[in-house]
Amino acid sequence: MTGLKAGSLYPILIRLADRGQLAARWEPNPAPGRPARHLYRLTPAGQEMATALAPAPSGRAARASAPGHLLSGA
Repeated sequence: MTGLKAGSLYPILIRLADRGQLAARWEPNPAPGRPARHLYRLTPAGQEMATALAPAPSGRAARASAPGHLLSGA
């Protein structure tokens, strides 16, 4: 979604985890034949930072992105 390549994205994720913005853990049960992956989630401090950096929503987009409608992912 970001358009960043792994060589750019993973150093950023590591720095954010080192600064307490992200929590990282290894995937507990990887699919057979597939290596375990790191899973990332925003910490409360990371959520505050993301909210502060996000552009202010307007109109219908503001209602769709109201709190409680957050995306989750690895």
